[in-house]
Amino acid sequence: MVAFPVKRRRYGVVLVTYGEVDRPVLRNLMPSSRKIVQVVTRQIVTLPKAMIYALGDYRSVKHYIDWKLNRYCSRLVSINRAQTEGVRRELSSPDLRVEVTDAYYFVPPYLEAVLENFRSTHDGVIVVPMIPVESAFSCGVACQMAIDVHGESLAGRVRVMHGLWNHEALYRIYLDHLFGSLNPEMHPFGAPKPGLVLVIHGTIVRGRNGKTPAVFTGLEETYRFFEAMRDRIMKDPRNVFGEVKLGCLNHKAGGEWTPDTVEKALGEFRADGCEAVAMFPFGYFADNSETDYESRRQLDASEIARRQYIPCINDSPELYRWLAGLIRQEIALLERQQDFFCGAGNAERNNRSAP
Repeated sequence: MVAFPVKRRRYGVVLVTYGEVDRPVLRNLMPSSRKIVQVVTRQIVTLPKAMIYALGDYRSVKHYIDWKLNRYCSRLVSINRAQTEGVRRELSSPDLRVEVTDAYYFVPPYLEAVLENFRSTHDGVIVVPMIPVESAFSCGVACQMAIDVHGESLAGRVRVMHGLWNHEALYRIYLDHLFGSLNPEMHPFGAPKPGLVLVIHGTIVRGRNGKTPAVFTGLEETYRFFEAMRDRIMKDPRNVFGEVKLGCLNHKAGGEWTPDTVEKALGEFRADGCEAVAMFPFGYFADNSETDYESRRQLDASEIARRQYIPCINDSPELYRWLAGLIRQEIALLERQQDFFCGAGNAERNNRSAP
């Protein structure tokens, strides 16, 4: 009997995030905003196409005027591409057959298109949502798109990583970045201890009807993540902060959002006479219009004497190594899953052919 070599499986790895236009002109903003309204509101309510277009176009004009006046251009997509390249380098190894690429929910290349392409060319896909805390509006979007593309075959073909916030390695990466980036002038000798605002995207607490939302909002995980970060910062021997507060970035529509806002945190620090405040967006892996634009503008407008915005971890080699290690684990799990399904299928065929 001739023994044929076993074909090694080939896997796709997709680093996905929201995505923002890098050139804020209306012809770029309009399709992106319409996609945002369509994808996010799908989690809550079905809207007619005319309403999607109206809301999306209003949002586009608003951002166009605001960003143009303030000369802001988002770096989110360029950062995610750099992160993708960093993870690709870490996964480059003779023992793996992987293709690593970037994708986005709201700008091309769209996640659903990448998943569709990988469906016919790869044995499985690992989706990595580049947002540490998942919800129906973040990781949930990736899950829904994977279901849309793969349907019933999802279990043996796709794994969507989740729970990234709940890894001790991430806290070590964050704390090294935070204390390594802190300007010594933030805490001159003999001065009162500075404050720290940890920024994260807020979420809906109660809907317009006053009830808890039916979808998974990630509210509990948001507060657990903050508490874990605050505790580790305060216990770290490098710590210079007197107090750490949560700063949520909320939207206005949909109901009641998380009450611990960036505005509230900065206001409390100023009312307490705090002379120095640092801000770190721990709820994001890459700077975007919510972090280095919205939250940073609030920090600059606070009139606190000494201020420092500490960027997201962005192009951190430690982030690449950590994610690559998790991806290897996910590939191994998917391979075992596929071996099981393959074995079960062979056994079923043998039973059917048995006399």
